[in-house]
Amino acid sequence: MLGGMVLQGKATALLNFRGSHPVGLQLFTFFGIIDDDVKGTLSKIAAVGYKEMESAFSKKGGYYGMKPKEFKAVVNDLGMSWKSHHVIGAPFKLPKGYKMPAGADGKPMVIPPMLNLRDNMQELVDGAAEGGIQYLVCANSPTGTLEEIKATVKTLNRTGEAAKKAGMQFCYHNHDMEFHPVKGKTPYHLLLTETDPQNVKMELDLAWATKGGQDPVELFKAHPGRFPLWHVKDLDASHNEILPVGSGTIDFKRIFDKQEVAGMKHFFVEHDMPKDAFTSIKSSYAYLTKELKA
Repeated sequence: MLGGMVLQGKATALLNFRGSHPVGLQLFTFFGIIDDDVKGTLSKIAAVGYKEMESAFSKKGGYYGMKPKEFKAVVNDLGMSWKSHHVIGAPFKLPKGYKMPAGADGKPMVIPPMLNLRDNMQELVDGAAEGGIQYLVCANSPTGTLEEIKATVKTLNRTGEAAKKAGMQFCYHNHDMEFHPVKGKTPYHLLLTETDPQNVKMELDLAWATKGGQDPVELFKAHPGRFPLWHVKDLDASHNEILPVGSGTIDFKRIFDKQEVAGMKHFFVEHDMPKDAFTSIKSSYAYLTKELKA
């Protein structure tokens, strides 16, 4: 009887076990800043304690003005690991009603031409593979019409196959738009069900999913093992303002307790266009390591 109780207790503990992960950072948090001093910015990020990097688009082109292996060497020399890279699914265009953010000179930022998976898939896959990263992620792709969704699904499936051949896992990163119904159908559901579940995994942005009216835990339960990557940021009560992790309304403990169901392997802190990027990432890091103990 007592032995059974002990074994049952151990089983419960194992089921509730939440292992710790190195804390990662999505470098879009420093968009408009990092290109002015790539090595200096990365050095300061490493000093905070971040161990894993996910790169994004650079105004310098390429990988912050470097070749893939050069960028990897810089990251590694600082004691960090480059895990993932973001690309876009189709030619870039601002959403309706949006304007480019201002740069340091107060003028709207000018973005050089961006390669995209629809038109430059193999080139983007080859570049990421050259850097030796584990994950290639589609940061966004049009889902505003059923025709756009169909085209995005085709692009994701093609890229998933190519990434697999190159030794990488391909993922799709969401915003809230994928949860807005299009003629009675939810784009995110179509992306999940019409792409190959092995070749196309998901990087779930917890905050954007929440803003889109979704419960991340329920998504994990509905599609277990499909979410190896997460983006972690917080939201205010109105879900309109992005905040450092732990300073808003998202229940991260509840979500991180289901990391095994999700299949989460890595998570990356992100704060879109923060007023002070370093203050934000320090706050997020302190919460994740000291309070949440993620």
